[in-house]
Amino acid sequence: MRYRKHWIGLAIVFAASFVILGGQGVKLTRQLPPIPGHVVDAATGQELFDAATIRRGQNVWQSIGGQEVGSIWGHGAYVAPDWTADWLHRESVLILDGWARAARFSSFEAAPPETRAALQARLTAMVRPNGYDDARDEVRLPPERVAAFQQNAAHYADVFSAGRDAYAIPRGALKDPTRLREMAAFFWWTSWVAATNRPGDSVTYTSNWPHEPLIQNVATPGTTLWSLLSVILLLAAIGALVWHRAAQPEEAAPSPPPLDPFRSVPLSPSQRATMKYFLVVAALFLAQVALGGVTAHYGVEGQSFYGIPLGEWLPYAVTRSWHTQLGIFWIATAWLGTGLFLAPAIGVEPRFQKLGVNVLFGALLVIVVGALVGQWLSVQQRLGGQLWYWFGHQGYEYVDLGRFWQIFLFAGLFIWLALMGRALWPALRRRDEQRPLLVLFVLSSAAIALFYGAGLMYGRQSHLASVEYWRWWVVHLWVEGFFEVFATAAIAFLFVRMGVLRTAAATPAVLFATAVFLAGGIVGTLHHLYFTGTPNSALALGAMFSALEVAPLTLIGYDVWQNLRAVRQSSGAPDWMARYRWPVYFFVAVAFWNLLGAGVFGFLINPPISLYYVQGLNLTPVHGHTALFGVYGMLGIGLALFSLRVLSRRAEWREGVLRFAFWSLNVGLLVMVTLSLLPIGLIQAQAAIERGTWYARSAELLQSPLLVHLRWLRVPGDVIFAAGVVALAWFVIGLKTGWSYRTRAPATEEAAAVELGAAS
Repeated sequence: MRYRKHWIGLAIVFAASFVILGGQGVKLTRQLPPIPGHVVDAATGQELFDAATIRRGQNVWQSIGGQEVGSIWGHGAYVAPDWTADWLHRESVLILDGWARAARFSSFEAAPPETRAALQARLTAMVRPNGYDDARDEVRLPPERVAAFQQNAAHYADVFSAGRDAYAIPRGALKDPTRLREMAAFFWWTSWVAATNRPGDSVTYTSNWPHEPLIQNVATPGTTLWSLLSVILLLAAIGALVWHRAAQPEEAAPSPPPLDPFRSVPLSPSQRATMKYFLVVAALFLAQVALGGVTAHYGVEGQSFYGIPLGEWLPYAVTRSWHTQLGIFWIATAWLGTGLFLAPAIGVEPRFQKLGVNVLFGALLVIVVGALVGQWLSVQQRLGGQLWYWFGHQGYEYVDLGRFWQIFLFAGLFIWLALMGRALWPALRRRDEQRPLLVLFVLSSAAIALFYGAGLMYGRQSHLASVEYWRWWVVHLWVEGFFEVFATAAIAFLFVRMGVLRTAAATPAVLFATAVFLAGGIVGTLHHLYFTGTPNSALALGAMFSALEVAPLTLIGYDVWQNLRAVRQSSGAPDWMARYRWPVYFFVAVAFWNLLGAGVFGFLINPPISLYYVQGLNLTPVHGHTALFGVYGMLGIGLALFSLRVLSRRAEWREGVLRFAFWSLNVGLLVMVTLSLLPIGLIQAQAAIERGTWYARSAELLQSPLLVHLRWLRVPGDVIFAAGVVALAWFVIGLKTGWSYRTRAPATEEAAAVELGAAS
């Protein structure tokens, strides 16, 4: 009852946000770009291909890696072209060159400016009007576009059958002529959607993305207007939060207890069983970083790794799939392991809890191994029929794992939720001052289990725009949304138990922060969907609400530093608090990267006018690396170290290894981004503005000497970062083998802690 207004506010934000986001989903369903039942040669009346061919082509593209081999509508990998932009530009140039030769010029570029302008106007008049006949369910193409389709189809058949080192596509990636033509039909459709105005409108289905001056695909007035308004809203929101923060009364820091509260409670069998989760976290983290190095290097050598033809066995599509998927796996495992560790400490140890923890661990191992093996088999075209979809590679970034493994993981999350709930239930029934924090912790745990199910809302042949809508529910809402709430509640609960925070101060702060974050974060999901066939209203809503996401990040480090300062300046601070310094330092790193990675680099690409030019360029992985690892990875490491500190309660850690790991990870990430990814992204952005999206993703630019040198400059940051990963893994494994600690605390200290806990 004390926090009723906070709960009501949070409930209103939650409900209203999902009404808006759900409403956009309904609107999208009603305004999906059509997939023509028949694409016909207008001159002969002969059908080139039908809707079933386009859908099969989408499946072919998915099965060989999909968004891990180039990108579609700007979403996917960065070495190969964006197939939408590339097809559209090649088709435009083929048509313009044909007309120029008819006018007795060697090519379009060789024609005088006035002729080029006239030919561009003629091309725009051909491709921009909506030629879809709803009554006949067909699109009729003039002879020029038919000829361009045939030439483009032959070009892409050669790319995927003969391979391209510049694109990191191996020879024989796709061999079947029928499947190659089906994929060409899908590529054509994605570019047709991007070049065709919506009925009764002067804007294409993708809001004029990609930037292609040859057909007047330029940023719309709404793209610019909503970008400017989003900046104004951001400034206003930051000002309001600063005023709100300044209005809060300052409270004296609490005095931490003389002995470690976490050592006053004996470890339960299920808590000890979570140790294996953190060992797997270290192993998966090592594997992910190794694959990241290989994947980045393919951008320079194509199919080789320092001369070794590694691409013959592990092509780019596989290494990138594994790299992104392992990132999700190890971060999620760290958080799930932390939840299983905390639940008995907060509540009780139910019967068979250890068995449940072990069963879930086995299930996670099966999912990880099965998903990775299936992806390799699918990309290598060794899964026939629909097996590629169920056990192989769905083709969508971050949710690449086959549908069977996706369902298996969804079930595993509910097993995790059940294990959490049964341990926490007695604590939930107690009406003490920590109950609101605990309720939020449980609700966020339930949301983690539930919202992963959004990835099951589309099927094998679902419309691509619909797939993108639901995919971002998983990537944005699941990873960036409810995991964030879970972590906020978990950290607050840990600090309260440590005596660093007062419950009366932490509870309203966490509830308020959650409401503010979700107010922007839920509807802010739409900022990923500006140019994916969604209605124009998604652009306006995504721009405004994604700006609100940035606002709380500007103050996120304030409370962390305030708590650290209070601990350091507290007279007579107990010695036991020093044992938790490195988990807390990783929490501080989370605050730093939240501001820089999610805030600065996130807002660099979030406004529609910015994303219009940089979608699918290297500014996206700048934000991706600094936000996904910098925030959620650092947070997973901090939570894991906190759990390990309690698990090894009597050990005196060798903290030099942790110190090296902490600074190597942070410095390496910063060097990697600032020396390589950021400058490459800025050069690409300039190229996209000046010449078009196709050129910013072309081999002509990406394989130029300057950009090759900039990619090599990623090596120093990668090496520093990898050294930190090795040190961290060495430390975690060493807690099991004895390498990472010197001595154990005397039994008298342990007994005193237990005695204190019993007395309290």
